Amino acid sequence: MSDSVIDYTLYIQADPARVWQALTEPALTRRYWGLSFETDWAVGSPMAWVERGARTSDPAQVVLECVPDRRLSYTWHTFSPQWAESAGIGEELRAELAAEPRTTVTYEIEPVGDTLARLTVRHEGFTPGGTLIGMCARAWPMLASSLKTLLETGAPLPEPGHESGQGAGGYEAHGR
Repeated sequence: MSDSVIDYTLYIQADPARVWQALTEPALTRRYWGLSFETDWAVGSPMAWVERGARTSDPAQVVLECVPDRRLSYTWHTFSPQWAESAGIGEELRAELAAEPRTTVTYEIEPVGDTLARLTVRHEGFTPGGTLIGMCARAWPMLASSLKTLLETGAPLPEPGHESGQGAGGYEAHGR
């Protein structure tokens, strides 16, 4: 990690196609992340984030790259008042996040042998030392670990402080 980029690599006991499903299929993303994406995954297509009853959409929230089972990239979501309310984020913090530039997330999936995949998450474009990179630097390891745990055991990690079946994603779980 630098002051404007998060790089995180992990190895998952699953083939690349299964990792791809976990990144793109709403039934799986809801389990480990607590949200789903509404998109057709075509390059240039809009993406809506559906999380805790709030739907976040914006014309700049789009799919940038999509190579099934190999590479996926999209712009990070918009920090709308509706998103903040559903995530338990106060207006002051939401405004801070909204003032920072839009970031990009890229996933690279590589096979390692017959039954292992290397997943690299790269989240970039942050304001150096800004609020969002600090929050995401805490969230990505837990989120990626929850994805890995779901694929390897059938159950995601519980959210810190919760024993629900919902995954470990979400800003409120990672405090500021």
